[in-house]
Amino acid sequence: MGLNYMKKTLYLMRHGETLFNQRKKIQGWCDSPLTEKGIKQAQIAGKYFSDHNITFDSAYASTSERASDTLEYVTDMPYKRVKGMKEWNFGRFESESEALNPTLPYGDFFVAYGGEEEFQFRERVSKSLLEVMQEAGETVLGVSHGASCRQFMRNWAHTSEVDQKEALSNCCILKFEFENDTFTLLEIINHDFSSLS
Repeated sequence: MGLNYMKKTLYLMRHGETLFNQRKKIQGWCDSPLTEKGIKQAQIAGKYFSDHNITFDSAYASTSERASDTLEYVTDMPYKRVKGMKEWNFGRFESESEALNPTLPYGDFFVAYGGEEEFQFRERVSKSLLEVMQEAGETVLGVSHGASCRQFMRNWAHTSEVDQKEALSNCCILKFEFENDTFTLLEIINHDFSSLS
């Protein structure tokens, strides 16, 4: 019985609010810093873990600074940066107004503009998180992006009844069980940020 047959838990989290989120700009492979609010959101998410006595054996973040910075506000443990956990590549739409986005689902809209195909993107994120969980310890923190988290949820939708129709907000946490190379979404944890301006 190999190590990856052990039951593990993945807490997959979206990064905190960024300058581009605030300014309603398309942000995939391009990056912008966390806002003051984004930093506070990450700290609130960190408090969720400490309040529930959740400690991590391994931690991973997308190579985008907004994800790495979020992770560093949640925990001070060492972590690995993983390129495959990056957000969707939106090609020439990067850093343009969100008003230019097509209606959902995006499908392969961005391919014509040098971006990624939806299923290639889903496959990239899913493969990366599978590799992460095969090498990780028992309780794992992963910090990624809104569309990355959503595509990963879609990839594993057949194993779980848990879903959320509205967008995954900043620092939203998806709790997955991982066993026999299979992910099951157990819970979606949304925080109360109403105290933040």
